[in-house]
Amino acid sequence: MRLTWHTTELELAEPLRISRSVMARRDAVWVAIEHGGLTGWGEVVSSDYLGLPTARILRHLSTASPAVGRLPDPETVWDEHLADGLPAWSKLPAGVLAGLEAALLDLVGKRAGRPAHQLLGTHTAPAAQTTRTIGITAPVPAAAQAARLAMSGFTALKVKAGSPDPAEDLARVEAVRTGAPEASLLLDPNGAWTERQALDLLPRFADLGVTAVEQPVAPGSPDALARVAKESPVPVIADEDAVSYEDAVALAGLVQGVNVKLAKCGGVRAALRIHDALRGSGTDLMLGCLTASSLGIAPAVHLADRARWVDLDGHLLLADDPWTGIGGTDGTVRAADRAGLGVRRTHMAVVR
Repeated sequence: MRLTWHTTELELAEPLRISRSVMARRDAVWVAIEHGGLTGWGEVVSSDYLGLPTARILRHLSTASPAVGRLPDPETVWDEHLADGLPAWSKLPAGVLAGLEAALLDLVGKRAGRPAHQLLGTHTAPAAQTTRTIGITAPVPAAAQAARLAMSGFTALKVKAGSPDPAEDLARVEAVRTGAPEASLLLDPNGAWTERQALDLLPRFADLGVTAVEQPVAPGSPDALARVAKESPVPVIADEDAVSYEDAVALAGLVQGVNVKLAKCGGVRAALRIHDALRGSGTDLMLGCLTASSLGIAPAVHLADRARWVDLDGHLLLADDPWTGIGGTDGTVRAADRAGLGVRRTHMAVVR
């Protein structure tokens, strides 16, 4: 087997402001695993928050490349669960491991002539309503964006919060509710509040129609998150406090949801382990993502039937998505029935 990669830049249609940063673009590293005349593709995106700059991604891929060349065939590696069968790979950053696993899953599916969701245990291609993110912005443009999205078919919207003045967040959510009165609203302060602020503010947001909140308090104190979840009038979903399998298991039964992002946990197999561990605990699964192309989002779409909340809109935030195959512009993401991940490159992006 042969591992290659190249880097491109993904530009957002408009900068996305959240409580801790503003993002206008990010790097994506496309990894390709070739064997027997077929190629499997995966994507690793850079992330300052996850400590994964582009240079670190490339360094780890260079380290992994010789090991890939010594592997017997994709099926053997997939059956050995990648990191479980290759101890050196278990030391890779979760985002890099997830990208390599996606490329392997794509290749195994193509060789078998089967879509990824069937290899993961689901016969029918999953399809799910996804939220669409509205960043920290003024009420008037937020309302206009919400109205456009509702007309396009979105029934769930995620509103970013965490402005220095909470009144601005309340005004934004009220405007989104006006623009999309029938939509389900998810709130995401990205850990911007104190415990006291969360307890004071969440009832006010619930009155505006918010149905769930992601990571209301700063990460690093899961006990505080659990206390907020106990008192909150809406479900509390851990995100920044739920990075690994161990984090998710520790929070099971203490919060109403855990946001699983493949780049955080290490790929589809790790996500399935978390799903199985949460079953019956009272904590449901949310599938989230980083801003990425359709290639990067596709593996999670093949798991969408396992989640209570689906937030797989990273590709929809881009000015130009170089891949296609999972839909989403009408509010629904769909796993393709084509072999592997089912995505196709629409055009050649600028690479370096």
